Amino acid sequence: MLKYLGAALLALVAVPAAAETVVVTADKMIDVVTGKTVDHPAVFIENGRITSIADARVIRWGDKVKHIDLSGKTILPGLIDMHVHLTSLAEIGGYRTLQYTDSFWAAVGVANARKTLDAGFTSVRNVGSSDFQDVGLREAIDGGWVQGPRITTAAYAIGATGGHCDDNSLPPSLDRKNVSVVNSPEEARAKVRWLHKYGAQVIKICATGGVFSLGDSVGGQQLSLEEMKAIADEAHMLHLRVAAHAHGDEGIRAAILAGIDTIEHCSLASDETIKLAAQHHTWFDMDIYNDDYILATGTSNGTEQESLDKEKAIGLKQRQTFQRAVRAGVPMLFGTDAGVYPHGDNGKQFAKMVEWGMTPIQAIRAATSDAAEALGKTADVGAIAVGRYGDIVAVDGDPLSDIRLLEKPSAVIKGGELVK
Repeated sequence: MLKYLGAALLALVAVPAAAETVVVTADKMIDVVTGKTVDHPAVFIENGRITSIADARVIRWGDKVKHIDLSGKTILPGLIDMHVHLTSLAEIGGYRTLQYTDSFWAAVGVANARKTLDAGFTSVRNVGSSDFQDVGLREAIDGGWVQGPRITTAAYAIGATGGHCDDNSLPPSLDRKNVSVVNSPEEARAKVRWLHKYGAQVIKICATGGVFSLGDSVGGQQLSLEEMKAIADEAHMLHLRVAAHAHGDEGIRAAILAGIDTIEHCSLASDETIKLAAQHHTWFDMDIYNDDYILATGTSNGTEQESLDKEKAIGLKQRQTFQRAVRAGVPMLFGTDAGVYPHGDNGKQFAKMVEWGMTPIQAIRAATSDAAEALGKTADVGAIAVGRYGDIVAVDGDPLSDIRLLEKPSAVIKGGELVK
């Protein structure tokens, strides 16, 4: 008797619960692929993915369907920020970071993830984190333990000895080689394999110097063409894409020739290099908002004067490069470098992109359909379309007329769940 009762109980346990169907309705929807506005959409979502899109004026649904009513609002696909550092804080910079224990940064990453999601960014690419903190954060979010965006993780960024991805803030007596430092093509290949082993889903490299690294030239190339090519070849063999931090023209050009997929910052790219990027369809991912925050806060949050001087030297030039790249037809992405300025303010970059040459729909595509293409995730994100995740952001008004509406979304849905 017990044997049969046990089998019956197991059978009951094995029966899956009926999937909840959600319908999201709004006044308008922006189709980012066509650039057209659709009136009265009804977006049906089941098991986190969109199953159909209909006209809310003519279709009916029963009581068993959960209705998220966004009357008076315009909906868009969940936004994608292609360059964030969730386990960093703009409010704590320079040597002040040494006052905090290592695990502090993983803890604040949880809060930053929630701020980013509330800002309408349902997906991000985290391009650099110590101690695989971004991997742990991604696992916690995917497991439902904390709230945050879908994260594509890079873990450590690969760089050269003494370069932007090394630790240059300590004297020789306290020398500590960063675990992601390489000094040959062979070491570079091995490092890609090691990062992939422990959870990297994209590879990040430091091709040139940077604003917030001490003792280096912001535009100076730091990895050789051979090292970059070894990284790109190894990553692509593993079906991983590669992002290159690069401010200087020589480093940007070498990264393009090496087959790197996206170039970050791109501050000092020449017209010749911009043309090369357009020919190779190499994405430019330019953080043209954060200059405002960096210059406004100065050294008050711990930023070193050396870094501030670098930012003053390249900030305007980067925006001018952005303008030239847009005009030349370089494929452009939305990436903010959040962590260099406060998390949650990601949407403030949209207005800068329009100010410096993009149309509103181009800026929106850079953070939706184009970003999904660069991530290799067009089956999952980047558009409100059948088969993709039910990730939706809503605003009060028309962002094609007022792009600043995306700075403060009125509602955010991730996988069919209203999270804001």
